[in-house]
Amino acid sequence: QVQLVESGGGLVQPGGSLRLSCAASTSIFSGYAMGWYRQAPGKQRELVARISSGGGGVTNYADSVKGRFTISRDTAKNMVYLQMNSLKPEDTAVYYCNAYSLVIKRDYWGQGTQVTVSS
Repeated sequence: QVQLVESGGGLVQPGGSLRLSCAASTSIFSGYAMGWYRQAPGKQRELVARISSGGGGVTNYADSVKGRFTISRDTAKNMVYLQMNSLKPEDTAVYYCNAYSLVIKRDYWGQGTQVTVSS
């Protein structure tokens, strides 16, 4: 029973930056991998970035965002973030926060936040 709420989306010019936030209703330090996904119109939802559970915080990224996006978490505040730099028009999509429970093997999703990159 995990609720996720995204915020921070909006309109930005190419080359600009945005920081997305995801607030979780439960602790995300242990037992959950966290991720950001996105879905553009007419396309399937795709993984953007993921961070592992526990203290290690191993991350992985889609090739299209490596070097530009950074996922991080603040476990004390039950928050996960996506810092997006050097944004491109092709980054335009609805961005979704995801939590995967390693205990019950279930995905939880937020409602999404719109990111539009346009001049």
